[in-house]
Amino acid sequence: MEQTIELSPHASRLSLGSLSDAYAYCRQITRKSSSNFYFAFRLLSAERHNALCALYAFCRFMDDIADQPTLGDSSLQGKGKKERLEILLNAWREELRYCYAGNPRHPISFALSDTVQRFPIQQAHLAGIIDGVEMDLSRTHYRTFEELYDYCYHVASLVGLACIEIFGYRNPSARDYAVDLGIAFQLTNILRDVGEDAQRGRVYLPEEDLVKFGYTEQDLQKEIYNDAFVRLMTCESNRAREYYNRALRNRAPEDHRSLVAAEAMRLIYSRLLDTLVQRQFNVFRLRVTLPSSRKAQLAFQAWAQGWFGFL
Repeated sequence: MEQTIELSPHASRLSLGSLSDAYAYCRQITRKSSSNFYFAFRLLSAERHNALCALYAFCRFMDDIADQPTLGDSSLQGKGKKERLEILLNAWREELRYCYAGNPRHPISFALSDTVQRFPIQQAHLAGIIDGVEMDLSRTHYRTFEELYDYCYHVASLVGLACIEIFGYRNPSARDYAVDLGIAFQLTNILRDVGEDAQRGRVYLPEEDLVKFGYTEQDLQKEIYNDAFVRLMTCESNRAREYYNRALRNRAPEDHRSLVAAEAMRLIYSRLLDTLVQRQFNVFRLRVTLPSSRKAQLAFQAWAQGWFGFL
């Protein structure tokens, strides 16, 4: 196939190539970008692994579009940054339609088009992920947790709902599991990255919580670490923990084996939250991460629990 299209935030021109080339491109993106998800994906069969990499590459690409400070595509020059980004997101909305119609024009959507033929991923869920990324173009603050929840649902829970179609499940409760886990993951990311986000002018912590604990946006931008900040972050971490617990309650016994990869991600992100708590949320000077050996250990633990019911 010789078609090419510029749908990249870096305006690179990519040839579609073969389907195997498209999946290899998605696997490369996943390896480079996803240290947490990488260990979970390795628990899957080759077909499911490829499908998850195609889905992850799609989501990663959407995030990259929203995070770009400048765009090099000459066709978009002379337009404002927000307008340029919206044009690219709309181009991917159109590309998603081509993907489901079987006429993809980009390596990622080429692989994704094959994936959605193999697994029943709803087009509306992938379109909703693009809507969630677009939220980052239109707002930088959230007044209430309800508003933040809507953002988290679009950028994380919808990803989970797509993932479980690849993992496979028998009990409909798996959908609630995916939604709650997505909220928990995104809240954990927000707590880990709160300082970095503030420096970019983004405050995901609800304004009502900032007021409640007497910690201001200006304090956050100045990276003031005090008792008010710790109390604020403790409240948010407790909220994230409740979503992890809700997800676990919604994991039906008959789906323990099929959801092993999801459980690996739950254990890794939950342990990341534990680490944030143990460090008393001192996130301004050092990014909190887990060593690769610990992630591999947690992935094995999820596999053992799913298949043998121990550990």
